[in-house]
Amino acid sequence: MASPSLSFSSSLSTTTTPLLRPSAFFLRPRSSSTISAKIREIFMPALSSTMTEGKIVSWIKSEGDLLSKGESVVVVESDKADMDVETFYDGILAAIVVNEGETAPVGSPIGLLAENEDEIAEAKAKASAKSSGAPPAATPPPPPKAEVLISTPSASSSPPKATGKVVVTPYAKKLAKQHKVDVNKLVGTGPFGRISPEDVEKAAGISPKANNVAVAAEPAPSPPVVKGGASFAEIPGSSVVPFTTMQAAVSKNMVESLSVPTFRVGYPVATDALDALYEKVKPKGVTMTALLAKAAAMALVQHPVVNSTCKDGKTFTYNSSINIAVAVAINGGLITPVLQDADKLDLYLLSQKWKELVEKARAKQLQPQEYNSGTFTLSNLGMFGVDRFDAILPPGQGAIMAVGASKPTVIADKDGFFSVKNKMLVNVTADHRIIYGADLAAFLQTFSNIIENPESLTI
Repeated sequence: MASPSLSFSSSLSTTTTPLLRPSAFFLRPRSSSTISAKIREIFMPALSSTMTEGKIVSWIKSEGDLLSKGESVVVVESDKADMDVETFYDGILAAIVVNEGETAPVGSPIGLLAENEDEIAEAKAKASAKSSGAPPAATPPPPPKAEVLISTPSASSSPPKATGKVVVTPYAKKLAKQHKVDVNKLVGTGPFGRISPEDVEKAAGISPKANNVAVAAEPAPSPPVVKGGASFAEIPGSSVVPFTTMQAAVSKNMVESLSVPTFRVGYPVATDALDALYEKVKPKGVTMTALLAKAAAMALVQHPVVNSTCKDGKTFTYNSSINIAVAVAINGGLITPVLQDADKLDLYLLSQKWKELVEKARAKQLQPQEYNSGTFTLSNLGMFGVDRFDAILPPGQGAIMAVGASKPTVIADKDGFFSVKNKMLVNVTADHRIIYGADLAAFLQTFSNIIENPESLTI
């Protein structure tokens, strides 16, 4: 399958810039004194609204290759997919600034494009300056050593003379009275000649007791504190593996989700009728995921608040489309391809669309609108035998449904008769700022009725 392509531009000429496609690149005006008008910078494109940096997977073209307008030049890995990026201009790939496997912030130069061979040497010089021109971070000077001034009585210096009134600490007075010591005959060693308890004890011939409360000894070294979290013991033989771009994006989204006040509601759903329907439509290419997504979409039509979103903490939006995002585990991460307008597509078209999305997701070829436009998410671990679990609410959505496995369950009816039926447990995590318990309960009742009477799914 051919890789999806985006075009980038890097024109630095003083001529009028052509109209460019959104989110495909960044174009920043630069002074002609910095870079020649005939040398264009190739910028790291923004391949999604959440992308802040990209990784160069591979350069399709090499330095010195001739480029034609619309030709793929480089493959960039965003937080969700790998995409071919095209050029808007004819020219020569004069220099590669960011090599394969390296990352660069969105909008930063990754290569230089020259119009003719005369500019190649200049472009290479510019690329070298960009690679080595940034001054290394200055090493901060070591903090000056703190000078500790300790006032200790010198053996050669005489104790301070008392001037006028004798100053005695309260505890020293008590000791002097107890041991019958005349404080007027003592010379204090405390600040400004103040008589301290130690002076009284010395005069009475009593050796000073060890102070168990405040010990002027060097404190025991405390264990090192690791910035940003607790310190964990290192296990011998362990290896540290950095996050991939996708894993870093998932981590960031999950941490962001923790700032949203959520609640969870579980609901048991009988699946005998759904299982029977699945056996009938399975030979026609219909998947259980498509059935569940269709049922969720039909329920959301009746309960639009569950399909709403709150992004600023002050307002919420009733989404005009019902786009069901479905969590898919892929090598090295997690992605949620989106079944757009799932309520308007028939079951068979929905299944075909889902198959295409899964293939593109596993090949890391999804377009941004195919994974970042969800309004409600479905996560199904039932195929692994998991009977129940809670899902974390994705940023920018109002609810996510976690679907467990369908298992035989003993059920008693209102007359006291027992029977065995297949049931699955669904747990929905919702944003409590916009969705309340009664809203979610009503939605789950509707969803359960659709699953237990699934004829409407095939209409």
